[in-house]
Amino acid sequence: MKKLKLIPIGEVHSSSTQDEVRSHKGRGEAEIEIYEEFRDALDGLDGFSHILVIGYFHQLRREQIGPLKVKPRGLLREGLSLEELPTRGVFALDSPTRPNPIGLSLVRLLGVEGRNLRVEGLDLFDGTPVVDIKPYQPQYRAQDYSLPDWYVQLREKAGRV
Repeated sequence: MKKLKLIPIGEVHSSSTQDEVRSHKGRGEAEIEIYEEFRDALDGLDGFSHILVIGYFHQLRREQIGPLKVKPRGLLREGLSLEELPTRGVFALDSPTRPNPIGLSLVRLLGVEGRNLRVEGLDLFDGTPVVDIKPYQPQYRAQDYSLPDWYVQLREKAGRV
């Protein structure tokens, strides 16, 4: 198996607590500081309305890295109980528990100020290392998509169709 080496390009600065981020109440404004050596990579980014932020989950507990099946615990905040949640493969879930602790967050880009990005909607903790940023582009939008029955049924049960 090949080993990968990722180099952080910056880090998240947010006043939201970890509990607020977990509950999705901490999706207000945040800042992404891009390290000086990557400043030139920001050229042309201003003007995009949204960006994709790829972060490294540095706060995961050891047991959260590696499991291939978990319950979609994010639905607990929608009023479902743990017993109602099926166990599914992590590639079918938006769970921080993964073989590689990497997360993807689509955020609104409010502005580029020097080497700092002001964003809204970021679901990463304060201090999270950022490993890449990509501009959101029209071809990323899925016009025609489907969802598995188990997912639709859980969303309906939670009143979130």
